[in-house]
Amino acid sequence: MKLTNNKFFLFTTLMAISLSTFALKDDTSQPINIVSNNQSLDMEHSVVTFTDNVVITQGSILIKANKVVITRPSENSGKKETVEAFGNPVTFHQLLDDGKPVDGKANKVHYDLGTEFLTLTENAELKQLDSKINGQLITYDVKSQQLKASGNSKSRVTTVLIPTQLQQTKEKK
Repeated sequence: MKLTNNKFFLFTTLMAISLSTFALKDDTSQPINIVSNNQSLDMEHSVVTFTDNVVITQGSILIKANKVVITRPSENSGKKETVEAFGNPVTFHQLLDDGKPVDGKANKVHYDLGTEFLTLTENAELKQLDSKINGQLITYDVKSQQLKASGNSKSRVTTVLIPTQLQQTKEKK
């Protein structure tokens, strides 16, 4: 019984810590719901894997992927969890505190909780209202709020900005 309780505690802790970093203020206090066709837990390596039609919700956050892998490093490493999601594409949606939606997609999403660094790889896109940025690689440093986008030899970075929406943002400040 004690081993079963420890497994459940580890699993619950992994999920709560890992997904709350995607969330904004109100979302982080909401329950995390994960639905998938399959789930596996590797206790020895502290890895939880969800596969086939993975849907994760927490407040306004909605993430859909083919596979999600959450890895927890050893306690003495000083590192935090990482979350990797794979899909064709992985999609996410969230409402910001001002009520505006943010949508994103990529074939691979990697988030390191320790460094608070998000990486969207292959066919990456971030969109807010009608403004968007596309590239093969989009990175976002949550702490410094720095976004970078890169293309490759076959495609360049594309950015679409809607002036009226930008003006409305400036007027609210």
